[in-house]
Amino acid sequence: MEAPYIMTPGPTEVRDNVRFARSERCTNPDLDIQFYDFYKDTCEDIAKFLNTKNQVRILSGEGILGLEAACASLTEEGDRVLVIDNGIYGEGFADFVKLYDGEVVFFKGNRKREIDVDELKKFLDKDSKFKYATVVHCDTPSGMLNNISKICPMLKEKGILTVVDSVSAMGGEKLEVDNWNIDIVVGGSQKCISAPPGLTILSISQDAFEVMRNRKKPIRSFYCNLLAWENYYEKKWFPYTPPISDIVGLKVAVDNILKDKDILKRHREIGKSVRIAVKEAGLSLYNENGYSNTVTAIEVPEGIDESKLRKYMVDNFNVLIAGSFGYLQGRVVRIGHMGENAKKDMVSYTLYALQKSLENFQFYCQCDMANCFLKNAKSLE
Repeated sequence: MEAPYIMTPGPTEVRDNVRFARSERCTNPDLDIQFYDFYKDTCEDIAKFLNTKNQVRILSGEGILGLEAACASLTEEGDRVLVIDNGIYGEGFADFVKLYDGEVVFFKGNRKREIDVDELKKFLDKDSKFKYATVVHCDTPSGMLNNISKICPMLKEKGILTVVDSVSAMGGEKLEVDNWNIDIVVGGSQKCISAPPGLTILSISQDAFEVMRNRKKPIRSFYCNLLAWENYYEKKWFPYTPPISDIVGLKVAVDNILKDKDILKRHREIGKSVRIAVKEAGLSLYNENGYSNTVTAIEVPEGIDESKLRKYMVDNFNVLIAGSFGYLQGRVVRIGHMGENAKKDMVSYTLYALQKSLENFQFYCQCDMANCFLKNAKSLE
């Protein structure tokens, strides 16, 4: 079986040096003292591109683990939690809060637009009695990017802890954890970081650790207990055996990011150029604003079955893009231009394959999408 080009919004393509690193000989990560230093060094490297002095941890489980762990570790029975919702993943935070008996209060935004910061401020001026608030940086199903640089400081000014899902943005969008007052930010290995799926990455502030320490009752989970990780290095003890090969590969993927000084510019230019090509072709973007530079959601033209369109692309061009789910199922297709996928040749070929596949279903684009993209991405030489 020949694997297709995976131009999805995660998992993404994985560079050869990451794959080769995962094949290295393993040690016993619980007993080999050197591995504690390796793990710590990897966490400190991650902190560099998160722009934080907070503690960073790598957990064994893809990004959803980090989202649940944040809620499990902070939530006690009856805690009021503000869930900022303008997308499927924004709303989904409520399930984790309820699982640990928190009281969910929603701030609902327009699902085609980024969170309105002014409206959120008005809401908080009337009611700010929340233990913490959750917000999604990039809502993967819709490609919606929220301005957490303004949202999180506003929340902290009200004494509210901030929990951010940056799984689809971390590494491809600007992220300044300390300057933006983010208490817990969650990422995943398989998105912009371009390592295989299976790891959660998160940073935890001292304010968040303090809340966990001062709970009335113990955290109601073992695997999702972030407090158990607080002093792992001093104690030379991991709460569970780390997946050593995955972490070795992650370290190389993180090194790739740190060496790429233009990574954010490249994501920005490619994201913008994709959106121009989509609109010039006569297609419609799902979002009205808040465009992500890591994933673009394109409305499927009327009369075309999105699953058949995507299957045609795989069968005839060996390119795999994504549909969506929930209220967006069947309505959009999504191209992931993040991490190793954020390259001109891969994106231009994906747009060529999409255009030819649309033609098979009698939709004819108003421009050559690949050439339009390349013309606007020419600064990336």
